[in-house]
Amino acid sequence: MTEPLSGATRIHFIVGDPIAQVKSPAGVTQALQAQGHNAYVVPAHVAPAQLAAWVDGVSLAQNVDGIIVTVPHKFACFDLCATTSDRAAFLHTVNTMRRNPDGTWHGDMFDGLGFVSALQDNGCQPEGKKALLVGAGGAGSAIAHALVVAGVSELAIFDADTARRTTLVDRLAGLGRCAVTHGSADPTGFDIVLNATPVGMQEGDPYPLDADKLQSSMFVGCVITAPAITPLIAAARAKGCGTMTGAHMFARVRDLMVNFLLEK
Repeated sequence: MTEPLSGATRIHFIVGDPIAQVKSPAGVTQALQAQGHNAYVVPAHVAPAQLAAWVDGVSLAQNVDGIIVTVPHKFACFDLCATTSDRAAFLHTVNTMRRNPDGTWHGDMFDGLGFVSALQDNGCQPEGKKALLVGAGGAGSAIAHALVVAGVSELAIFDADTARRTTLVDRLAGLGRCAVTHGSADPTGFDIVLNATPVGMQEGDPYPLDADKLQSSMFVGCVITAPAITPLIAAARAKGCGTMTGAHMFARVRDLMVNFLLEK
């Protein structure tokens, strides 16, 4: 049962540019209230140039307890946190911020953990597998790190932004846990094939990789939540691949974010 909005309600924002496509405010509000908290999640459409000023402004409100961060602000919000988890510090990106006792912000990044948990929920165990990841942005970086920590034998990363891709490949390779290489749009030879880009959100988008080369032995995943079944996932299912969708990932990320916001 939804708590009525009142002066005692605690506020959490979700900030992005754009924001109208985001479905999570209702789900995260429900999850917070299911744990006994009179709290609401409110969307905020903020352009990158105004982000720092906006965070400064909402920080003045003493009933604002958290900020959930979506594209394109995950890297910028890292710099607005006074403290972060070790994971967020490695990635230089956050997707959730909560208050420190002194009113400053503490950030963490749950996209990777949530994605890998969703893979496992859908029958894909990353340990010992060869993975191709398309996308080295905020979510892609977190997923790449989580895959390496989960024990993949090899990770290839493909991103049109070569500087961003090279930085991520070099940093992950420096962990010494597995081979981390520069990938391409060709999924041939991989056990796990993952899209962490927005390609597939808009009607008429191309595939983020060469879908004709998918094989039934591959597991294919995507971060996109709308449409629920992207063209990539539809193509993978037509080939007989195991799949997971952005909705699977979001359910896991939501639970991690709520626990963090409630300091559990």
